[in-house]
Amino acid sequence: MAKKNSLMGPDPTKPQRAGDVEPLPGGRIAFLAPLPLPTGEPALNEGAVSGLNDTWLDYGVGWFGVFGNQLVLGVSFASFLLMAVVAPLILSPFMSERLFNALSDGFVRNGLYMASIGVSVGVLVTIKAFIDRKKAIPVRFHRQRREVCFVPEKNNGDGYGSPVFVPWESLRAWVFETRGVTQYGVQQQYGMGIGYVLPGTDQWVKTEFMTPALPLALAEWEALRGYMEYEINTLDEIQSPLSIREEGDPPWEGAHTIRNAHRRLHRRRRNGEVGWFYTLGWYLYHLLTFWTLPGYLAEWTTWLARRSGTKSLPPEMVEWSKPLPKEQWAKPSEELVRLSEEVRRIRQRDPQQSIEEVFAEAYRRQGVVV
Repeated sequence: MAKKNSLMGPDPTKPQRAGDVEPLPGGRIAFLAPLPLPTGEPALNEGAVSGLNDTWLDYGVGWFGVFGNQLVLGVSFASFLLMAVVAPLILSPFMSERLFNALSDGFVRNGLYMASIGVSVGVLVTIKAFIDRKKAIPVRFHRQRREVCFVPEKNNGDGYGSPVFVPWESLRAWVFETRGVTQYGVQQQYGMGIGYVLPGTDQWVKTEFMTPALPLALAEWEALRGYMEYEINTLDEIQSPLSIREEGDPPWEGAHTIRNAHRRLHRRRRNGEVGWFYTLGWYLYHLLTFWTLPGYLAEWTTWLARRSGTKSLPPEMVEWSKPLPKEQWAKPSEELVRLSEEVRRIRQRDPQQSIEEVFAEAYRRQGVVV
């Protein structure tokens, strides 16, 4: 999830460029931009890209998932079964028939009460998430303008300020890795951040995301960089191989997500990757969570959010987001083109070289003073 004004962010008082490294307590930050040079990593989206088209890409605000609905329905139904079915079966040997019959209605009634409480809590959580999602404004990348739009939150947390439009080649991007000792042992954290320091101030406008590993942080950045440089044009091109989203699916989850998982289960079963025990558990879990109902609920909340989502965007951002005539499309700078080509040559020669060393060598070869 996004982390704004995080302590893991870089020092706003220092100038940065691709290849620079800053120390962190127990870790470090490595810059990938300004001058957004290619890293050579495959581009992947782990859910942070909420949509894209020929003109713009939205980053940092996801859609509603299926799992939360499954959790609410599953816990509620399991609570009902526990009180209305399991408890009577366990207690019946220890009761007389007359006492059991007198209490039978109470078992069902208590089961319904527990299920109602579970559903009510789930509805309240969903409403809260819907309100937050409706208010959220993504970071938008406009590749025809070669600009990025941030809409910063106000200092008091009450709404948003005016949009900030950042030239693409001036955007700061970084990956970070830190290590800390907790009660559970040593934990390693990785992430990717993008941002901009407002001119004349030390104030950041930024967003940071945690990732499971450093290569995935680089892959998230490559999805953004590749889109802005017309190397990526669809969500299918940045699809994670571990995702249950299939080609042509929308960027949000829904009933199709569960159907995809069902097909994948049978494919893995045919290939011998999973056994009958796993398959039976999968079916029991999805029967307990009412099969595709959680997906339809996710689609419904997403539809509501999309229907009203554009109302939360500032008018300046809406106008800025419109496509331009092709003759007005911005072009990459000559320096970026030269350095990017040099980086690719170096990476092809030595794929194991660290990205900071690659960038530094590219600067030297192209006569750019670091």
